[in-house]
Amino acid sequence: MRTPLIAGNWKMNNNMTESMELVDNLIQLTKNFNKNVEILICPPFTALFSIKNSINDSVIKLGAQNMHFEEKGAYTGEVSPMMLHDIGVEYVIIGHSERRQLFNETDDLINKKLKAALKYGIKPILCVGETLGQRESGIEKSIIKNQITNAFNDINDKDSAKVIIAYEPIWAIGTGKNATSNQANEMASFIRKTVSELYGELVSQNMIIQYGGSVKVNNANEILSQNDIDGALIGGASLKAEDFYKIINSAQ
Repeated sequence: MRTPLIAGNWKMNNNMTESMELVDNLIQLTKNFNKNVEILICPPFTALFSIKNSINDSVIKLGAQNMHFEEKGAYTGEVSPMMLHDIGVEYVIIGHSERRQLFNETDDLINKKLKAALKYGIKPILCVGETLGQRESGIEKSIIKNQITNAFNDINDKDSAKVIIAYEPIWAIGTGKNATSNQANEMASFIRKTVSELYGELVSQNMIIQYGGSVKVNNANEILSQNDIDGALIGGASLKAEDFYKIINSAQ
């Protein structure tokens, strides 16, 4: 039985005061939460340490939005997996489309980050997704398959089972558009099939596959009720505690 994971990606939003206010509200809302759902927030780097201390006695887990693949060194402005592990970060988002597009992250770089996260016991959320042009050209599945195959290059069966995959169609991120529930589930099923080809049915059937792309209160229930979708990676709606909590409660 796969446990749904609802993750909030705050992106480059919220100063320290705003971050602490948001997490305090989430702690209150989830105080008596007893559903079989994992709750994760991924704040900016500046808030990670303080938030970790705040959520220690709550059901909320902590993740980072990105990281470098090296442990330490002359990489000005970067944050290493060792640093994240040291403050108790449990998850990290790898290969988000904004990192791929705006910061030119390649499949090879994403593969290195995935390996580094696994080495330090941090659970990676690997983001994959196609552009609108790729979908309209009918090559969306080959794009996704290549992203997954390249990301998992030289990763063994045991480690592969620790990876979460988030399907985020690029054309639906921050646009107000979203894939239909059938489109989202079809791609999640294809991702599961691709993982099965790489690592076998057991790994595939136990892997958490999220959907991300303008998930909101009014569409969460329909998306999260799909057979192959095991949660959501949420952007804007995770910045409002009440909306995020409503989406959490939509998870089956």
